[in-house]
Amino acid sequence: MSNVLECQKVVKTYHDGSRELRILRGVDLAVPEGRIMTISGPSGVGKSTLLHLMGTLDRPTDGEILFRDKPLSKMRRRAVNQIRNKDIGFVFQFYHLLPEFTALENVMMPAICKGARRSACKDRAVELLDKVGLAERMTHKPGQLSGGEQQRVAIARALFNSPSVVFTDEPTGNLDEHTGQGIIELLWDLNATDHITLVIVTHDEQLAAKADYWVHLHEGLAHPRKD
Repeated sequence: MSNVLECQKVVKTYHDGSRELRILRGVDLAVPEGRIMTISGPSGVGKSTLLHLMGTLDRPTDGEILFRDKPLSKMRRRAVNQIRNKDIGFVFQFYHLLPEFTALENVMMPAICKGARRSACKDRAVELLDKVGLAERMTHKPGQLSGGEQQRVAIARALFNSPSVVFTDEPTGNLDEHTGQGIIELLWDLNATDHITLVIVTHDEQLAAKADYWVHLHEGLAHPRKD
C-alpha cells in the first residue's frame, strides 16, 4: 500500500520573546492512500499545527514531510503551491464559506479563483452537492443553511479538484451531536465509495477509534493507537 504523505521526525518550534515553544518534537507518521487516519489529543497539544504542516500551509522547523515519496523541503515554492491547490483539500471547524455566494458558487470557488469560467465548473459542483445530500439547496447562501449543511458545502468544495488527501480539522466541533454524526457518516461514506484519503483531527477519542489508523499526540510526539 502506498502512502500519500509521510512525516519524518517533524519538529515545529515557535518563539515568544525569549521563550522557545517546541510544539512538535519529532513526529513520525504515514498516511496510507485510500484510508482514514485520525489524530487526537488534548487542546494545545499541536494537532492543528501538525495538520497545517502536512497540508503545506506551514513549514516544519526540522524534519521532513514527503508527498508521494518526494520531500517538500527540496521542492520549489511553486511546486508546493501546486500540490496544495490540486492534491490537498481542507475542511475546517468553522466552514469558511463566502457569505455573498450560493452553495453552488462556494463549491466552484477553487476553480473560479484560478480563472475558470463558471459554466465550465457547474457540472462538477452540482455533482458534488448532490453527493453530499444538498441537491435541493444549491442556490441557498450560507446564511440560509444550517451548520450541518454549511459543513457539507465545505466538504463538497474540498473535493472539487479530486484531491489526493482531505484534511479535516475538528469537522464536527461546531455542530450538535446529531448533526455531527451525519457529517462523520458522510465522510466515512465518501471514503468507502470514492476511496478518498482522509486525515481527521479530533479531540473525540470515540470518533478517533473508528478510523483505520489512529495517532494520539502527547508531549510533541505521535503515538499510534491503532495501525
